[in-house]
Amino acid sequence: MNVTLKHLFISPGHNYYGRHGKGAMDFPIEEVERIECVAGSGIKGDRFFDYKPDYKGQITLFDWAVFERLRDEVVKGDLHPMALRRNVVAKGVDLNELINKRFTLGGVELTGSCECAPCYWMDQACAPGSHEFLKGHGGLRARILQGGELSVGDCHLEVLGEVEAREGGLSK
Repeated sequence: MNVTLKHLFISPGHNYYGRHGKGAMDFPIEEVERIECVAGSGIKGDRFFDYKPDYKGQITLFDWAVFERLRDEVVKGDLHPMALRRNVVAKGVDLNELINKRFTLGGVELTGSCECAPCYWMDQACAPGSHEFLKGHGGLRARILQGGELSVGDCHLEVLGEVEAREGGLSK
């Protein structure tokens, strides 16, 4: 199937992750035209690059249709997709269908680990009510099996099959 990569983002640090009770940080989020995906490591220049071995969120994706609904129904005003802090915003695919699947996206081979569940920080980053609205639609965490480059624009997505369960589960 053909999908469109609408936005690509990287950030050098964690503004919310691991910050419970400490307040948000202010690391910049950089919108880029292309990202370099490294097998087993993540995205070069991103905060989760080499975060830990076999990390389930080496790359994160968000559905453009869900973003539009969030913006129109909850925020009811301007919202930039960078507020979601996901690496890839894609149009034309239901990301929940890629959980526990092996697939290629623009030549990069990935496995869908689990939902990138929203946290309570979404109410601060987007608007009150965002956290609740995004439950079950927070995006996709994935592992990178075969690296390559992703660029903004149209690309091909192909589901290659189911992912076999790992010791300790897929969502390690």
